[in-house]
Amino acid sequence: MTDKLKKIFDPTFFRFIVVGVINTLVGYGVMFGLYNLAGLHTWGDAGYWISSAANYIIGSIVSFFLNKHFTFRNQEKGAGVLRFVVNISVCWLLAYGLAKPAVAWILSGWGLSEQLQGNLTMLAGSGLFVILNYFGQRFFAFKQR
Repeated sequence: MTDKLKKIFDPTFFRFIVVGVINTLVGYGVMFGLYNLAGLHTWGDAGYWISSAANYIIGSIVSFFLNKHFTFRNQEKGAGVLRFVVNISVCWLLAYGLAKPAVAWILSGWGLSEQLQGNLTMLAGSGLFVILNYFGQRFFAFKQR
């Protein structure tokens, strides 16, 4: 493994994955619960965006504290919150904004229900979000100053 890859896939990366599993359970419970159980899938695009946003609002609170203290062991006071919020917001908009048209294009002609397609789109968006978010948190939000 090259030195650059070793720097990326260090113990910080693996702690991020553990926190991600916890955060995912919380966030997915919120997102899919609202979308499917609370019926937001009947709201069209608004239900998609509200459900995914709720996931990241609740999940981000959990993620901030676990990643700041456990994953990145950042001792900085206060300033990390603003960078974290900017990172989460940008990653969410990019990931879910890209996933929506991409999955719609990939699944066009499959005859899937709007609800199933919405669920698959949110899964794709969350996968892209994880990748963007790791690099954003590591190199922006919790970068040691």
